[in-house]
Amino acid sequence: MAASIARSCCRVHSRVIFRKTNYLKTSFHCSSSSRSGLLLSLHNRGLLKESFPEHAAQAELPDLLRSAPQTVYCGFDPTADSLHAGNLLAIIGLLHFRAAGHDIIALLGGATAQIGDPSGRSAERERLSPAAVEQNSRGILESLHRIFTHHELYFCPDSSKLGRLTVLNNRSWYKDWSVLEFLSEVGRSFRMGTMLSRHSVQSRLKGAEGMSFTEFSYQIFQAFDFYRLHQLHGCRIQLGGTDQLGNIMSGHELIHRKTGEEVYGLTVPLVTTSMGDKLGKTAGNAVWLNRDKTSPFDFYQYFLRLPDNSVEGYLKLFTFLSLAEVEKVMEQQKQDPGKRIAHKRLAAEVTKLVHGKEGLESAKRCTNALYHSNIEALEQMSDTELQELFREAPFHEFFLDPGTTVLDACRRAQAIPEGPRGYQMIKDGGVWINHQRAANPEQVLVLGQHILSNGLSLIRVGKRNFYILKWLSM
Repeated sequence: MAASIARSCCRVHSRVIFRKTNYLKTSFHCSSSSRSGLLLSLHNRGLLKESFPEHAAQAELPDLLRSAPQTVYCGFDPTADSLHAGNLLAIIGLLHFRAAGHDIIALLGGATAQIGDPSGRSAERERLSPAAVEQNSRGILESLHRIFTHHELYFCPDSSKLGRLTVLNNRSWYKDWSVLEFLSEVGRSFRMGTMLSRHSVQSRLKGAEGMSFTEFSYQIFQAFDFYRLHQLHGCRIQLGGTDQLGNIMSGHELIHRKTGEEVYGLTVPLVTTSMGDKLGKTAGNAVWLNRDKTSPFDFYQYFLRLPDNSVEGYLKLFTFLSLAEVEKVMEQQKQDPGKRIAHKRLAAEVTKLVHGKEGLESAKRCTNALYHSNIEALEQMSDTELQELFREAPFHEFFLDPGTTVLDACRRAQAIPEGPRGYQMIKDGGVWINHQRAANPEQVLVLGQHILSNGLSLIRVGKRNFYILKWLSM
């Protein structure tokens, strides 16, 4: 059975119950004897939930981590062209290990993506073509490299203390194997009874659709990945979401059976919404890590809008602030809740990790332009930011003719009806240009008022209908 990860770092002398949140429901047990350890630090942040195997992790893993740099890996199957916030917690887990001087491996599942992990799913994944997997791999590789780079630039004062970073693709060791060779070499190390007992298998077998043999075999491939990394890189620790525990167990059993050596599994909690739903692409509520799918502004706003009762836990989980600093931020929040200091700090820290300082500045510009009617922020926005911010808004480029009026601009943008009705909408005050009401249809557009220095006119009709005009040859 899997154990609470806190029991893996210490013997039970006292019991500390942490506040329950919607993303973590495990009580941790710890003693004062290991308070300086990496594992306990991560437990206190709520970042680690379970360990496997219990007896070995409790007795050996903390000492192993203190004795010498270890290698920790986490896998990411390219089933979409971007990772999402649900994956970010595992990445942050890897980064904590790297910051403590341990080597980390991010493994792209270029092969396993074509099998399809059944964990946490009620139906089989759609089969991906090799070309789709390759394209998705490029997008995920970009996500990983960007986040690892930002972590080193902005969150590590002394990068010389960081452990080694390696990014691999498991396709490299499966591409030359035949089915017969793989089953003969690897398959005989697995027992059907154990494989059938996995929760991911049991839950699917009880469902109406059942489970294909392809999905059933997934745990063999993930187990072999762990074994391969253990043989080639000395990897002894696998990190994954709680839904990966069964696959991690399979890897442990394969390595132990073939080598007799002890390896370990650690899980991070699954990220859920305030309603308790899993956050991810399967649930249809993903917050993506690539800009072309979720802009820095939307990413920033997701964390800014979290419920008040979630923000402290998310500060511990998703940022590298010390726990003392988190406590300080929360105290400032309590003194003046209306300023939302904790929410802003959380959104800023996570956005800087994922999108860098430029992405954070972009998110703040867009926030000021949209919600604070800040003309200066609107002037500084690039065309890309405008289209990200007003994603559903029509974007038009026009040459500016002398004498162009408010009415002309609105009609060219098709923002108002033709004829007297559109004219009257302007007179009635229903049209705004660059956050200022434009109630005179005959008013000639004025540079600096209706047209900003970046050639922009942002037309709003009513409360939510935006139109972006970019004037050329000004």
